[in-house]
Amino acid sequence: MRLLGEGVPFVSGIDTPEIGSHAKCIKERKMALIAKGRLKEVLAEKGLRIVLSGAVDKTLSHRPLVNIYRTNGEEIGKKLLRHALSRP
Repeated sequence: MRLLGEGVPFVSGIDTPEIGSHAKCIKERKMALIAKGRLKEVLAEKGLRIVLSGAVDKTLSHRPLVNIYRTNGEEIGKKLLRHALSRP
């Protein structure tokens, strides 16, 4: 699955920094680890709700584009965007 951010067009979802050899620089690699860690924390929460958009990304794997909501209604992709851990 690939995360959408609420309000992000159903094209390819949000874009997070690249990890490892795909990163363009050390700063991107560090930001990727921060984003990954934050997402991992949130995904460990109980009661998350996954909503399929009906669209898939444009990669060869055609991952489904989804919105994931916390129990308080907060959308996770939007949270990553707001904290500058991803971009539309």
